[in-house]
Amino acid sequence: MARLWEYLERLDWTLLAAAFTLAAVGLVAIYGIGVSQEPADLFLFHKQFVTFGIGVTIIAILIFLDYRHLRSYGLMLYLVGALLLAGVLIFGVRINATQGWFRIGTLSFQPVEIAKVTLAIYLAAFFVRRGRGRLSWTTFGISFVATSAYAGLVLLQPDFGSAMVLFLIWGIMALFAGLPRHAWIILPLVLLTTAGIVWNFTLRDYQRERIESFLDPERDPRGAGYNAIQARIAIGSGGWFGKGIGEGSQARLRFLPAAATDFIFAVVGEELGLAGIIFVFFLFGLILIRFIRLGYDSEDDFAALMLMGVGAVFLVHVMVNAGMNLGLMPITGIPMPFLSAAASYMLVVFVCVGLAESVAVRRRGLVDQAAGKMLFE
Repeated sequence: MARLWEYLERLDWTLLAAAFTLAAVGLVAIYGIGVSQEPADLFLFHKQFVTFGIGVTIIAILIFLDYRHLRSYGLMLYLVGALLLAGVLIFGVRINATQGWFRIGTLSFQPVEIAKVTLAIYLAAFFVRRGRGRLSWTTFGISFVATSAYAGLVLLQPDFGSAMVLFLIWGIMALFAGLPRHAWIILPLVLLTTAGIVWNFTLRDYQRERIESFLDPERDPRGAGYNAIQARIAIGSGGWFGKGIGEGSQARLRFLPAAATDFIFAVVGEELGLAGIIFVFFLFGLILIRFIRLGYDSEDDFAALMLMGVGAVFLVHVMVNAGMNLGLMPITGIPMPFLSAAASYMLVVFVCVGLAESVAVRRRGLVDQAAGKMLFE
């Protein structure tokens, strides 16, 4: 019981409050989509609510598990992630032209969401084990190959969006770990060459169409550009304070596809307005700031890099999902953290929060000389 109270005092309550508030916003938006249908359909709302309850349980469990043990199991977790990604190509089911789901009865999950976290943990352990300071080109290259192995398996599904997320997680973590010398000159050249190869030999026709429609949505307004146009219409029609929960015409009249998943951000914009969007961005920013602060306070290089990695999972998803809803990025199946009705990813973001809280309860203490007791920020 004493340990429980000690952990409760050290928890990052700001992080928890921001995460739970975002989850509540998502539940409200999904509820509004459900009740606006004829007849009302609350299946996704109930599913999201159950997922939220499981997520809270995951956080509670991870708080009592010492995150430092993960450093020793980094390679093992990486291999588990690789096996899941390989297994789904053989035993998985195909949904929307992508073989990226395991299905057990009525339940299904995407192993690539788990792989994003296992990759972050592996890279944090690998970079720390190779020493502090600037990464060598050898270390940098090995980490790139490890990430490419994950991304290659994901591209075979095919899931270009998630493969891009994996590379961005690696890039952000490598940046914080310390890029090798002259990387700023060499990497852009490699990136441009890789982009050319991917465009000509890897992307499928429908993926090229998504990128082309992003550059010019009006080129095919009823085909590849339809989703982007409808999302922008929804956000623009919300005004300052929105139309109200369940009153969004784009979602209610089903002009907006995948309203509860890929385009939940557009629903928030239409029903809660610009004020709701600003509030959501504020909460995401708060979560990222807390991740950075916890990494700094921990005085543990592994914790700092791990939190940069799981923070990158949030940052990349927010940027890509909001970008595609606003017409700033191509349409991909990347869900918005806490908001989208995507159970696999929802549980993964709760795992990320749980890992951060595990660091929080074990971070360094600040001694209050005047009071003569240990305080924790």
